[in-house]
Amino acid sequence: MKPPFAHKLKHHPAVLQSQAQRAASAQLRLADKITDFAGSMPFVYIHAVVFATWMIFFEAAPWPKLTLIVSLEAIFLSAFVLIGQNRQAAFQQAKADHDFNEQELELKTNTELTRTIHKLTTELHRRLVEEPRNQPRGNG
Repeated sequence: MKPPFAHKLKHHPAVLQSQAQRAASAQLRLADKITDFAGSMPFVYIHAVVFATWMIFFEAAPWPKLTLIVSLEAIFLSAFVLIGQNRQAAFQQAKADHDFNEQELELKTNTELTRTIHKLTTELHRRLVEEPRNQPRGNG
């Protein structure tokens, strides 16, 4: 069940851009799937079972081959981790750039509003306080 406010939530433009880029690239989709799986507990369980089975049942001296395989796997997995970190850094930079631009626009708008309010307040003060002082008072 979705929370009542879920329909009101919108994604950050940098999130939408990142999702579109990942969806458009087969390589990025594959890298996402691999890193999602490699960063999961099923990945750990499968490796524990495979390595234990290998050491117990298939090789009398499993360490040289197993060490080679694990080292090669680590090389490829570290490449996927770096790919993920690079994408995350690019995403964070895009989000920071967007947020900066939005804040600058908001600051400009607030400055303009403050100036307009100051002008209106000055005009009201002039009309309500200064003009009545300058008009002659009648003895009515």
